[in-house]
Amino acid sequence: MAGRLIYLIGPSGSGKDSLLDAARARLTERGCRIVRRVITRSAEAVGEAALGVSPQQFAEMQAQGAFALSWQANGLYYGIPREIDDWLAAGQDVLVNGSRAHLQTTRERYPQVLVVLLTVDPAVLRQRLLGRGRESVAEIDQRLARNARFSERLLADDPTAHLLDNSGPLERTVERLLACLDEPAACA
Repeated sequence: MAGRLIYLIGPSGSGKDSLLDAARARLTERGCRIVRRVITRSAEAVGEAALGVSPQQFAEMQAQGAFALSWQANGLYYGIPREIDDWLAAGQDVLVNGSRAHLQTTRERYPQVLVVLLTVDPAVLRQRLLGRGRESVAEIDQRLARNARFSERLLADDPTAHLLDNSGPLERTVERLLACLDEPAACA
């Protein structure tokens, strides 16, 4: 029996990395593999525990067929190692920190993908983004408007996508994620 590809997406600042870190042990206990992405940024960069490579290394890896999925966003290249296909074939669930913009391509390659959209109350997300200090207020407002449009389109175009609210305590979100994996209707 094939495993499930769980494709976690959400806006920057929604807490995807924090959620994955908090849920890692419990997901591993359930036999779910959490993918370590390959990203063209330095290993010293703050954020997820990704494998940082140079753009040249990334291009070489891509040319050698090292990725099941890959995309470019915000000036960086992202790759999902092709080992996920072996894990899925072996019946393991595989959780990927994905890209909203790459969802259609992912769905074409993995038609049975379980899409989990991590959402955050716009006021909470705005505070998180302001706290990071990476963008101006105008850029944050543009990002919030873009996020709202994306979520509306996704839900209109893809009724199988599951919403997971991360506006409150992280442990509550972890519990809801685990419940969603047990019964996808629990995400709603």
